[in-house]
Amino acid sequence: MSTSDHPAAPAPALAPASFSVSVADVELEADDLDPEQIVSGEPVVTGKVLWESADGKQVRGIWQITPGVVTDVEANELFVVVSGRATVEVEGGETLEVGPGSACVLREGDRTTWTVHETLRKAYHISY
Repeated sequence: MSTSDHPAAPAPALAPASFSVSVADVELEADDLDPEQIVSGEPVVTGKVLWESADGKQVRGIWQITPGVVTDVEANELFVVVSGRATVEVEGGETLEVGPGSACVLREGDRTTWTVHETLRKAYHISY
């Protein structure tokens, strides 16, 4: 049987090139923080998307927030804290103390309150 007897399979999608960055040194860009999310202080959010899947369902990047208290509704996320400290209270769940080296998983829909004690920078992967 020759290959001409079978329809051609679609070419596999190419994965992005492998890369490495210094999370601590990546220049971040201003990110909007809804004023209604701010409980106290004057936190500022910055970030940088490093990679996003073609369908927008997977995002990898770096995110930073300065001290203050904010609320959020989470996506399905895994992140690792590179610097800073925060207390993350999950409504109806655990209170998470995170700092350098902490790996944290948040479930989609979790309602959280972040008390940021020291400017926190994290590398993250989100699945939508």
